[in-house]
Amino acid sequence: MNYRNFVKYNFIVLFFVFSIMFILSNDYYKTFAQLDTNNFHYQYYLDDENIHIPDQFIIYLKDNGNNNFNTLDPEEFYETELKNTGTELLYTYNYVTKGLAIKIPNENVLEILKRNPNVEYIGQDMIVSIFSNQKVFTQLNHQELPRGIDRVDGDLSSARNNINSINADIAVLDTGVDLDHEDLNVYQQVSFIPNTNSADDDHGHGTHIAGIAAAKDNSLGTVGIAPGARLWAVKVLEGTGIGDMSTLVKGLDYVAENADQIDVAVMSLGCECKSNALDIAVNNVVDLGVTLVVAAGNDGTNAETFSPANNPNVITVSAIVDTDGKCGGNGHSTSYGQDDTLATFSNYGDIVDISAPGVEIFSTYKSNSYTSLSGTSMAAPHVAGAAALYKSTHQDATPIEIKNHLVNSGTELSDLCDGNGHGYFSADKDNFNEPLLYLGKD
Repeated sequence: MNYRNFVKYNFIVLFFVFSIMFILSNDYYKTFAQLDTNNFHYQYYLDDENIHIPDQFIIYLKDNGNNNFNTLDPEEFYETELKNTGTELLYTYNYVTKGLAIKIPNENVLEILKRNPNVEYIGQDMIVSIFSNQKVFTQLNHQELPRGIDRVDGDLSSARNNINSINADIAVLDTGVDLDHEDLNVYQQVSFIPNTNSADDDHGHGTHIAGIAAAKDNSLGTVGIAPGARLWAVKVLEGTGIGDMSTLVKGLDYVAENADQIDVAVMSLGCECKSNALDIAVNNVVDLGVTLVVAAGNDGTNAETFSPANNPNVITVSAIVDTDGKCGGNGHSTSYGQDDTLATFSNYGDIVDISAPGVEIFSTYKSNSYTSLSGTSMAAPHVAGAAALYKSTHQDATPIEIKNHLVNSGTELSDLCDGNGHGYFSADKDNFNEPLLYLGKD
């Protein structure tokens, strides 16, 4: 190599190295907390690991110290600080926390917002989606006890002593609920999806969740864990089963607004992400006394990387296969594993609190119909129904007390199969053996 080529080669290498260093240093700057030297406090922003929605942000406002309650008005903040800046206001949050979701296409506006002393947190908005797999349509002209409920001895629970509906309220944050389904007791409904004025389910997933938790005990189709419980249909996902994190937070804001009535909320959705925005909203809802039940996810991996499953204040649910409504592993195999095993798609890990049936689960569906679906989405409402059932007879129970009751009354690894629903499962993928939901002790 001659001298000219040697110099040219080394210049290219050095230019490439310094370019990579600049990019990495810039990303590092954007990832961690920035010290606002004008106000001498830390502001956290862009700290969600996976950024999915460009130019769309969730913003929480700083507590202004008035009797430990934030009196800042999010809409007034937007009008004062961000009007005529090319931004678009998507949502305001007033109950789960004080904040707003906005589109900010201008980087300069974002930089100014980071330095605003009234801003506590800025996080990138992200995509969330349902956790369910295949569907098999079924039509029935009679009521059938679903195998999942049979497997956890739901038919032996305290629900059998109730002639009327269970006195509890369950919020379903999902694709909506079929508002006219004759097997569901839909009490309230609201949609936060743009250009919709109803939480009527245009996908089917939310209706399926609702039925597992609370389908009526009548002569129709199916029956839920907490039969006839009042359902709050909170539409936060579109007909595709996908939605924005900011919309989910708005749904939680609605739950917080009605925390004096809502006992349990179920979220069979999420993303492989870490969202401080969602964690703050979840924690505040739980602090208000609402038990939150969530699906662990369907990627067959550790749930610690999935939100909201990785929040320690929720009840995170994995899924098992059950094909005969009883323990023992004698039912037929499925494409997701053998009878009484952890479903192959189910996430796992020590962040999981409890397991429940989640394969070929029969329940209500959109258009006043019924179908079978699989996923941790289907496991979570079994537990949500159980939480509502316990709350109905223990009105003063807190979310942590409800969680402890369900975990402590669940079937353990050491429990022998009784030939019915009291017996464990196999093929767990870690050393943490979460209990299996069991209701026969109630």
